[in-house]
Amino acid sequence: MTVQRIVPAAPARGTRPRNRRALILAAATDLFYRRGYDQLGMGDIAESVAIGPSALYRHFAGKQDLLREVITAGLAPVHDLLDHLDFTDRATATSQVAGLALDHRQLGVLWQREARYLRPQDLRDLRVELRDIGRQLASRVQDAHPHRSRSATDLLAWSMVATVMSTSFHRLDLPRPEYDELLTELVGSVLDTELPDDFPPPPETTRRRALVPQSRREALLAEAVGMFAREGYTGVGIEDIGAAVGIAGPSVYNHFPSKRDLLTTALGRGTAVLFMDLAASCGTASDATDGLRRLVRSYVRFTLEHHDLVGLLITELEHLPEDQRHAARQTQHDYVSEWVHLLRTVHPRLDPTAARIRVHAALTIANDAARTSHLRRNPAVPAALETICTRILRLPPD
Repeated sequence: MTVQRIVPAAPARGTRPRNRRALILAAATDLFYRRGYDQLGMGDIAESVAIGPSALYRHFAGKQDLLREVITAGLAPVHDLLDHLDFTDRATATSQVAGLALDHRQLGVLWQREARYLRPQDLRDLRVELRDIGRQLASRVQDAHPHRSRSATDLLAWSMVATVMSTSFHRLDLPRPEYDELLTELVGSVLDTELPDDFPPPPETTRRRALVPQSRREALLAEAVGMFAREGYTGVGIEDIGAAVGIAGPSVYNHFPSKRDLLTTALGRGTAVLFMDLAASCGTASDATDGLRRLVRSYVRFTLEHHDLVGLLITELEHLPEDQRHAARQTQHDYVSEWVHLLRTVHPRLDPTAARIRVHAALTIANDAARTSHLRRNPAVPAALETICTRILRLPPD
């Protein structure tokens, strides 16, 4: 099944609707979500609302300004909800969080994938705003569970965000009342997860210089993965990668035919590791429940050890050639299908679409924690993530 996107119809060409700015924002939100910022020009956005580019520039100075406004508008309902969210009324609050996520399914992609194209200051402002949202949500969770440590409620808050934002990264759909019920249940599962009373705060930041591989090829690949994750694929040049390992840009071609080949190699390695872990988990498991537990454990470990690569798997597939992009997406689909197969073996009556949505939520919780530095640095987080993900998957206590 596919997601139904509700986008206001473009006005007739030549008309001047009073809500033109709102129509532009709605159309740009949809286009950024479906096609990606760097695949669009202002002309594409203007065409979607039946106006010329010059008319579009009367409302927005440029594409980056438009992206900033799209993300700002998308986060406004989140701030409105947080102003009155009360988890002491668990049923109402979890339903509100789920409903907001389904009403604004594009939001996760916009701030996790597209926001890196913002101007540096706008991106810094967005990160401050997102951290504030996380702190507010953690405070609401703390109100409902005052016995929990601040670090535990922080992890649970970000896991709830990941749960609802996971709907942004797939096109699965259910009838709306049923989808609301499922997502409400998942949010509640995270909220009710019991973590150790002595769950520690993250350690003080310490910058540790990673060891550099002796092989020039491996050193280039390691630097490229980190740079692509931080700056985005299009924001990094061959000269930048070469300089990071102390060689001239053209010398990189002695090891990789192109910048794209660096990306392709990195993504290929990532998926290979995942399938090797999948085979090991299934090959050593006593039953489906044990296999899924082992898979959760190995996936959490993979995301924390290779968080930059996880980011590339989420954000940079669009830069592959079409045939490789299709193959990569099919590989990701197949990997998720293995999780779904195990989950439906454990719970045979579980609807296939609902099972896949549940698996995506668990994977996104691990992905987002690994990509959040203060969570990734906390040595207590791996075991906590296993606990949260197994609750999402409705596995019995170990």
